[in-house]
Amino acid sequence: MLAALSGWAAWKTAGRVLRPVEAIRSELAGISGKNPGSRVPEPPGDDEIARLARTANDALARLDTSIQRQRQFAADASHELLTPICGIRAQLESARLHPEDTPEAVLAALRDTERLEAIVSDLLLLARIPTVPETAREEVDLSHLVVAEVDRRPGRLPTQLHETPGVVIWGMRRHLARVVANLLDNAERHALTGVSVCVERAGDEAVLCVRNDGGCIPEADQERIFERFYRTDAARSRSRGGTGLGLAIAREVVEAHGGSIRVENVEDGVRFVLRLPLAPDQPDGPPEPGGQDARPDGQDA
Repeated sequence: MLAALSGWAAWKTAGRVLRPVEAIRSELAGISGKNPGSRVPEPPGDDEIARLARTANDALARLDTSIQRQRQFAADASHELLTPICGIRAQLESARLHPEDTPEAVLAALRDTERLEAIVSDLLLLARIPTVPETAREEVDLSHLVVAEVDRRPGRLPTQLHETPGVVIWGMRRHLARVVANLLDNAERHALTGVSVCVERAGDEAVLCVRNDGGCIPEADQERIFERFYRTDAARSRSRGGTGLGLAIAREVVEAHGGSIRVENVEDGVRFVLRLPLAPDQPDGPPEPGGQDARPDGQDA
């Protein structure tokens, strides 16, 4: 009788203790893609079961945020892709109905095709960035990368370049070159008279600053400009606004390399500041005298 009573008491106690676990299991079993916002009940206290419930809810919150972003991205991508497709269709139908306008319609269709190709290429790049293996990375001289990109842009806005030689980072050269190109494209798109670029070392980091003398960015938009397909009102026109993926690609690449990128308003415009860890065995601290500026007179590149 005593053993039976003790077993019954133990069974009731275990059931009471494990009841929250069963509630958590039941709620998790009912979560699907249709209701990703569901959460498991959190029992009071700070024991193992309560901590398990809070951890599960944190994971569910991150999953919910990821799903919402994916859905928004799919909607935005569909809209951006549909626009040039509709343009191509309209031009082809116009050429069929009015053969005398065929040359102009073909040129317009080619422009829309180029835009469609650019969007698809950027989307593919965004998908590939997280999958780049470590073996594909190499030592990259950020100063040489920036100089090469600036020199590749003759006839564009004047670009003032200040670079510190030997700022070497570890990464994917092609992706990093794309980041530099995107930042310069963005600066030239919004600048009034010119662009300024600076490459330097700061401790154990490589720092790239790209400044343009255009209008300031409202504080509320300083984070949103890195979202995919986001455009400011000044660049809403698709003829000047790019694909809307340039800064999103820049952030994805920089973060994949363990760095950071931010935008800040300065006295004479807007400045993008990119920070990346230096490659191993790179000297820290400020450069030696005489090596600060490859173009000391500040001449236009």
